[in-house]
Amino acid sequence: MEFLEGIRAFLPWIVLVIIILIILAKNIVIVQQSKAYVIERLGAFQAVWGVGIHVKIPFIERVAKAVSLKEQVVDFPPQPVITKDNVTMQIDTVLYFQITDPKLYAYGVEHPLAAIENLSATTLRNIIGDLELDQSLTSRDIINTQMRTILDEATDPWGIKVNRVELKNIIPPREIQNAMERQMKAERERREAILQAEGTKASQILVAEGEKQSLILRADAAKQAKIMEAEGQAEATLKVQKAIADSLRLLNESCPNDQVIKLKALEAFQAAANGKATKIIIPSEIQGLAGLAASAKALLEEEKSAPKKES
Repeated sequence: MEFLEGIRAFLPWIVLVIIILIILAKNIVIVQQSKAYVIERLGAFQAVWGVGIHVKIPFIERVAKAVSLKEQVVDFPPQPVITKDNVTMQIDTVLYFQITDPKLYAYGVEHPLAAIENLSATTLRNIIGDLELDQSLTSRDIINTQMRTILDEATDPWGIKVNRVELKNIIPPREIQNAMERQMKAERERREAILQAEGTKASQILVAEGEKQSLILRADAAKQAKIMEAEGQAEATLKVQKAIADSLRLLNESCPNDQVIKLKALEAFQAAANGKATKIIIPSEIQGLAGLAASAKALLEEEKSAPKKES
């Protein structure tokens, strides 16, 4: 009984200690990496807690805002803009930003992302309003740089740094899109025609070069054939001349009489007469010998034509 009465006596203190421990546990704050907590004390700004463990005063201090220090990306929906030449386009942008001052971010502007969106739309309209359609379509880098500079300067009081702005899509009116597509199609067809013409030209050059090489080869073959034919004729002539020289040498060595010499002269005359000469001078010796040969030939022919006597 005395033990139970002792427990009852310490029970309120035990409960109080447990309540204090629970309150302390709830007021221990661990700030993670790349995070920052804005702390208020009795509704007024007190401090910005960085990474680590912190203890706030119960019922007096509170975490007003947890801020991410990482680079963030926000994709804004398409915004209607009008160019200098009164063409309405739809342009959507992508914004990369980072919170550099959690205090200014928490107290600088209400709904920071909505403020950045409205500011980017206004800035985009101002920039595009000074450009014509063709300039707007071909000057993305310039537009991105101008927007980043203007937005970074405007969001600096809010504790925000704009790192990069990108024009995601530029959508001109449908009729302008159709005209651009027709223009691009015509350009593609022109390039294809040029490439085809260049290919045909190259093919013709190759064919002409091949024909040239073929003609050169045929001419060279004909030249070689003529050279070989001339060489053959020259070699045959040399052989004939050598044979004649050899026969003359043998004839001289055998000491021929006048009849043999006249017979050889007759053979030479016969060879000359078979040539292409139109005028032939016949020596007197050969004339006599030729007459004798003709008489002998006629006598032999008469003997052959006379009828044979029966025995």
